[in-house]
Amino acid sequence: MGLCSRRPTRVPLLTMRHRQLRLQWAREHGDWTMDEWKRVAWSDESRFLIHHVDGRIRVRRLPDEQLLPSCTACHTQAGGGGIMLWGTFPWAALGPVVVVEQTMKTANYLNIIADLLHPYMAFVSPTGNGIFQQDNAPCNKTRIVLEWFEEHTDEFHLMSWPPNSPDLNPMEHIWDVMERQLRAQTPPCPNISTLRDRCLDIWYKLCPVMYQKLVASMPRRVAAVLKAKGGATHY
Repeated sequence: MGLCSRRPTRVPLLTMRHRQLRLQWAREHGDWTMDEWKRVAWSDESRFLIHHVDGRIRVRRLPDEQLLPSCTACHTQAGGGGIMLWGTFPWAALGPVVVVEQTMKTANYLNIIADLLHPYMAFVSPTGNGIFQQDNAPCNKTRIVLEWFEEHTDEFHLMSWPPNSPDLNPMEHIWDVMERQLRAQTPPCPNISTLRDRCLDIWYKLCPVMYQKLVASMPRRVAAVLKAKGGATHY
């Protein structure tokens, strides 16, 4: 019948309410022009580990060869340690990137948006028509953070964001590109300091053509959500 064994595609868990909110967001932004999308500064955070095994590796072996060095993938508890990166970018240029060595908390995030995001948005959107996107991570939705954005609403706007929607955020693709470039480097990172330096070096060398293409994909992403009636897309 032409059926093959495949790993199931990983997608966010979407309840009926999530689908409704995603569909509503897509309808609200379905007629946006590229000039409007270019005003958005996208943001996200992602963790990078010293040792990373993504589960994609396969080996061919005999039944009794499962413990041969060539047939095993070593791992360490919690990936041997890692760092959290927070970054932002609009169409025009890469924005600031911040290394957070622990879990992102409200105090960390408030310092980032006040000390780094605020002056950056004033630089890229001096007329006050800039738009900032953030997801619904717990530290992003606390009262003190939302109050900060309300106090600065005349300088730039905070975009509404549907739940469980990494497929709508082009930052997710940037993290994927960075992860692949990091794992392609040899020798592997021996410690946190090297991991930090390599991640920052990769960030600042990202090609403008690459992330501008990601912004240019937004109309297609919105159309895909509309076609899926709020369900998962291939992005």
